[in-house]
Amino acid sequence: MTGLIANKTTRCLHHHRPDIDSALMPTFLSLLIVLVAAFSSSQLCAADDPRSQNITLLPTQIELDGPHARQRISVASIRDGVVSASVDDKDFEVTSSDPQVAVVDNNVVTAVGNGKAEIRVVVGDVETTASVVVRGVGKPHAWSFRNDVQSVLAKSGCNMGACHGALAGKGGFRLSLRGYDSDQDYLSITRQARGRRIEIADPGKSLILAKPTGALPHKGGLKLKTDSRDYEIISQWIASGAPAPSPTDARLQRISIYPENALLTPGDQSQVLVSAHYDDGRVADVTHWAQFTSTDESIATVTPDGSVSVLGSGEGAVLVWFGSKVALARMTVPYENSLEPGIFAQSPQRNFIDQINLAQLRRLNLQPSPRCDDLTFLRRATLDTIGRLPSETERTEFLIDDAETRRDRAIERLLLSEDFVAYWTYKWSDMLLINGTRLRPIAVESYYRWVRESVRENKPWDQFVREILTATGESNQNGATNFYALHQSPEEMTENACQAFLGLSIGCAKCHNHPLEKWTNDQYYAMANLFSRVRAKGWGGEPRNGDGLRTVYVAQSGELIQPRTGKPQPPAPLDAPPVDFDDPSDRRIVLAQWLTSPDNPYFSRAITNRVWQNYFGRGLIEQVDDLRLSNPASNEELLNAASRYVIASGFDLKQLMRTILQSETYQRSSTPLPANRDESRYLSRYYPKRLMAEVLLDSIDQVLETSTTFNEVAFPGADVQKTAFYGKGTRAIELYDAAVNSYFLKTFGRNPREITCECERSDEPSMVQVLHLSNGETLNPKLANEQNTLNRWIADGASDEEIIRQLFQSALCRAPSDDELKTLLGVLAEYEDDRQTGLQDVAWSILTSTEFTFNH
Repeated sequence: MTGLIANKTTRCLHHHRPDIDSALMPTFLSLLIVLVAAFSSSQLCAADDPRSQNITLLPTQIELDGPHARQRISVASIRDGVVSASVDDKDFEVTSSDPQVAVVDNNVVTAVGNGKAEIRVVVGDVETTASVVVRGVGKPHAWSFRNDVQSVLAKSGCNMGACHGALAGKGGFRLSLRGYDSDQDYLSITRQARGRRIEIADPGKSLILAKPTGALPHKGGLKLKTDSRDYEIISQWIASGAPAPSPTDARLQRISIYPENALLTPGDQSQVLVSAHYDDGRVADVTHWAQFTSTDESIATVTPDGSVSVLGSGEGAVLVWFGSKVALARMTVPYENSLEPGIFAQSPQRNFIDQINLAQLRRLNLQPSPRCDDLTFLRRATLDTIGRLPSETERTEFLIDDAETRRDRAIERLLLSEDFVAYWTYKWSDMLLINGTRLRPIAVESYYRWVRESVRENKPWDQFVREILTATGESNQNGATNFYALHQSPEEMTENACQAFLGLSIGCAKCHNHPLEKWTNDQYYAMANLFSRVRAKGWGGEPRNGDGLRTVYVAQSGELIQPRTGKPQPPAPLDAPPVDFDDPSDRRIVLAQWLTSPDNPYFSRAITNRVWQNYFGRGLIEQVDDLRLSNPASNEELLNAASRYVIASGFDLKQLMRTILQSETYQRSSTPLPANRDESRYLSRYYPKRLMAEVLLDSIDQVLETSTTFNEVAFPGADVQKTAFYGKGTRAIELYDAAVNSYFLKTFGRNPREITCECERSDEPSMVQVLHLSNGETLNPKLANEQNTLNRWIADGASDEEIIRQLFQSALCRAPSDDELKTLLGVLAEYEDDRQTGLQDVAWSILTSTEFTFNH
């Protein structure tokens, strides 16, 4: 015991023995040091000379409607048949074929008279043209509050959350966030503050102009210049009598962008242009009013006027927002690698995942890593599919199988394993928030058992979700009803259903139109009204009192009031027709049918992305449950194809898992190559990932043949700790809920299941984790346990070499190298008569190494 205590101190202060570490791999502390090290900056390359390439004028067709119509243009080079970098202004000449129809100044085409013309651009010896059609110049024109004034206010930041768009407004002046409520904003501007915000007889004295121009003190600073077109628009709108928004106003339907896709290189500049399409057929350039955000600033940055600067390689995008509509301007920036000809043709392909992934790697000039070895695959696939290490029997069976088929046969065994049921039940329990701090014990057990039986019978995912959404009955008989015990208001039900099953966070739309998505405040309350008639007996004033039994049923009346209007919103799923108010049937059936429909793109994409994240360590969209348009996939084509595959399989998730496991993309080595080491998104190799807390704890127990006791959990409303329903030998991955007290699981980032968000689970390394593995009360007592494998092997007369080999096989699924074996045997010799402590330290080094704590 003295030797073990002394060794604990050595581990804490000196990161264990350096001779042991050199024999193995970096320890967990080494990983922490690597992760916090600074990244070296990459060198940017110069873009090709645009004079030597084909060019294009964007947009290629220009329509100008009305006397004030204008269109910004951009000249871009063409590389490999795709739009590339913008040509610098000084490198081209631009003219109009008929200045009586349209003129060009500072890359802006302005309407002069009705007719047709051509805009001609010359770059060196190359020229290109775009057609221009001008109409409506002679028609009367009035600026629209809804479409013009609101756009100026949004671009100037006046109705943003940091200014007057805040919930309480600023300085007594409140606007709707980003102008989603034009009628209310019009009243605020024209009627409040005794009408001083506008002065029709002298627009320049209007507070809405005098303050943002600096004519009067303004805490927001200078927002408008008096010589700007935006100032002119607001002043002319006021001078014309400040007309109110009208039901006949043209309504924005969508926005389009140019270029929609671009092929660029580091150092390039590219201009994004934005057009608004209205329901009256008019198309207007709104580049000067649009707002731009880069989705990945390591690839590119963007200025407020849409000018993109490329910094690094990869596939990125610029998010464009205008009038509550969003779009993405995508860009591909290949890596500067020298690859051998034919390298992609030689890469093996098993299924559609490989085909689409290799196409992306070819675009990005990234070399795929070769296949991993068989035992690495076995360890990786076992951890990812059933949440534990391969057993000795499984390793033996795997190696006996034919080399050509052993991986496929192992995949089938994993998918049929009882441990598959436990692992995926736990994963879905995270998503559904099965948690003893929020549910009574009978509800926890009932909900968990319902999920487990669903996984066991391989219930199709659409059926699984429909049964939850339409659940009725007693909570102890139908576990799915406990979704409505966790989420008891229509708003909570809506937000959690969207987050869990669609990957959509629509909570922002509860107060205003979503600032980054298309979801409106009205759509939020229409969706929530589908849950307004859900009732329960037994909830009472405090839902956690009593025995926890609840009966969920659906009333035939009841509506949710939309706070903004004071009236109920017609109940309707997002992007779907409303249900009649007088329909007495369960509205949730309509919701469930819409939500799980193959035609609903969010449903299949959301579950596909969750499964993908389990196997590859990151979703095709990250965060995994954040499927907004403004958060694009790393490979949109692959996510769409995988989603269609899930639909075609009848939402059989095992089919998707099998296809992933069989793919060459999944089976690649995790060892980086010179031509792919700088990327971490495009699956050129397998990315090592730390074992989730529960799997790591179970893996330690599996190697040492020990067990962890989970016997105390604080239930809601209980005066004392109560013993949970976990028998001896229960694994962490079999725990019913997140309320079980476990310092290890908490330290290593267990999901507390408090909110529906995968962000609740953490895989970030910390010094606390390092210290707990070194001196904590988890690993060391297990190493000292008299019944563990070390002591059994010693009692059986195994030699030091045999024990080391067994440890390597059990923990790492491989044999030690000759150098590792030689070094470790030398270290053990230093312990002389204290062989047991020496073997404990060898086991400690293996169980705290990155090779053990990570899947790779």
